[in-house]
Amino acid sequence: MTPDTLARLQISCADRPGIVAAVTRFLFEHGANITELDQHSTQPGGGLFFMRLEFQTPGMDLGHGELEQAFDEVVGRRFGMHWHISYAARRPRMAVLVSAHDHAALELLWRWQRGELAVDIPCVISNHDRLRGAVAAFGVPFHHVPQESPAQREQAEQRMLAILGEGADFLVLARYMRILSPDFVARYPDRIINIHHSFLPAFVGADPYRQAYERGVKIIGATAHYVTADLDQGPIIEQDTARVSHSDEIEELRRLGRDLERQVLARAVRWHAEDRIIVDGNKTIVFD
Repeated sequence: MTPDTLARLQISCADRPGIVAAVTRFLFEHGANITELDQHSTQPGGGLFFMRLEFQTPGMDLGHGELEQAFDEVVGRRFGMHWHISYAARRPRMAVLVSAHDHAALELLWRWQRGELAVDIPCVISNHDRLRGAVAAFGVPFHHVPQESPAQREQAEQRMLAILGEGADFLVLARYMRILSPDFVARYPDRIINIHHSFLPAFVGADPYRQAYERGVKIIGATAHYVTADLDQGPIIEQDTARVSHSDEIEELRRLGRDLERQVLARAVRWHAEDRIIVDGNKTIVFD
C-alpha cells in the first residue's frame, strides 16, 4: 500500500438497504481494491448511515474528477449521500497555534518529523515568542503574533489570516490560550481542533487542575474537540483519563494532564488527517 494509490471515501446519508452493495460494486467496477471498510448505523431502521472506506487505485488516472463525477452520478445522488473522496498522496496542511505551554505543539512536531503524522506543517503561530527556537529546530516557519488583551484580538486574527492565506487545510490549537472570534472560526468549519486540559464538560474555564484538586477528584482527563462559536462545546473527537489519589498535589495533576493532552491531541490530529472522523451535528463518528 503506497500513498500514490491510496484513496479514502467518507459517506453519510439516511440508512436504507443496498448502500454497501452499491458502493462496493461501484469501486469494483472501477478497478479499485477495498482494503478497509467501517460502517455505523444510528438505529436498525430509519436512522443515519455512516461509512469510511480505504481503497487502492492502481492504474487509475486520478486527480481530474472523473471518479468523483461517476460516483456522484451512479451512487451518491441515488442515495442522497453527503460524501467525500480524498487521496493519501495529497497531504493535508496543518497549521499549529500555541501559546506558552509547549508540550502539545512539540509532540505534534516530533511525531510529524518521525513520519507518524501524514501532514505538511506550513507554520506555527504563537502569541508568545519563547518557542521560536524550539520550532525552528524542526525546520518549520514560526510567526509571533502578540495578543496581550481581548482588544487586540481583531488585529491579531487579521494578521494570522494573512499568514495562513490558502496554505492551511486545518488548524490545531495546541494549548493556544486565546479565544478565537466566531468570524475566524467560521472560516474553518470542523477544521479547527482544540485540546482542552480537562475532561469536558467538567472543569471548564481557568485553571481546571486546581478546580479538580479542590474537588478531590479521583480521575483527571483531557479532551480533543472541534472548535465552534460556543466555547468548549464543539463536537468531541477523543478523550482519555488517568487515576489520581488524595496524595497527588496540583503539580502532579498537571504533569499527568500534560501527558494525557499530548496523547489525546496526537490521536485526534491523526484521525482527522486520515479522514477517520465524520461530524454529525454536535457529535462525531470516529472510525479509529
